[in-house]
Amino acid sequence: MPIHSALITVMEKAARKAGIRLRRDFNEVDALQVSRKGPADFVSNADQQAERTIREILTHARPDWGLLMEEEGEIVGNDPDHRWIVDPLDGTTNFLHGLPHFAISIAAEERGEVVAGLVYQPLTDESFWAEKGKGAWLQDRRLRVSARGDMADALIATGIPFSGHGDQQEFEKVLAKVMPEVAGIRRFGSAALDLAWVAAGRYDGYWESDLHYWDVAAGILLVREAGGFVTDFRGGDKPVEKAQIVAGNDRIHNKLGKMIATALR
Repeated sequence: MPIHSALITVMEKAARKAGIRLRRDFNEVDALQVSRKGPADFVSNADQQAERTIREILTHARPDWGLLMEEEGEIVGNDPDHRWIVDPLDGTTNFLHGLPHFAISIAAEERGEVVAGLVYQPLTDESFWAEKGKGAWLQDRRLRVSARGDMADALIATGIPFSGHGDQQEFEKVLAKVMPEVAGIRRFGSAALDLAWVAAGRYDGYWESDLHYWDVAAGILLVREAGGFVTDFRGGDKPVEKAQIVAGNDRIHNKLGKMIATALR
């Protein structure tokens, strides 16, 4: 059984406490249909409350660390080498519509490199976590990416462009190339969970663009520590800088990456 480091312990504490509030708010989603305040205000409040809870716990544990958060943006700390990367609610649209698929994502960064990450699904109480060089885990079970190598057997996840986000023409080109070759494509609406599920072998591969650092910081580490590969669409090793993600085991990642590169020529 793995022994949690201090970093993972504090991240899990923060995620679980914020998760209590998110579960409670999620159970009130039906009331949005008759709320004059409006759904956007409700979700914004849920995001912000969760983020405040997470920030409070992380700051108490590491007072000198900076933070990069989806809602509050960047907070510069006294320690120039360390910061937290936080998405308090990845899958906001799902949350708003009462779809039980969303997560909290927290990562710890050291000198620009993510060294620990956690993705927590409050409704299923699943805690996916990883530390650099120490593997990826779901609770106390070691994770490995899937062993499938044939694209015809592969289940691939993606994200679909929507109003104001993403390049529809680019996506349609890639989809047309990938779709006939695979067993299925899924779009569940949470990049953090998509990557966690690649690490757990539930998905065989994943691609998406136009993502933010807080969406994927923890998930990228999860996939790599589970034996998988994560690059940009051209095979580069800094997918965050390009806002492009291709992830999977060695064979699926390679084949999916070639399909995407071919489609975008």
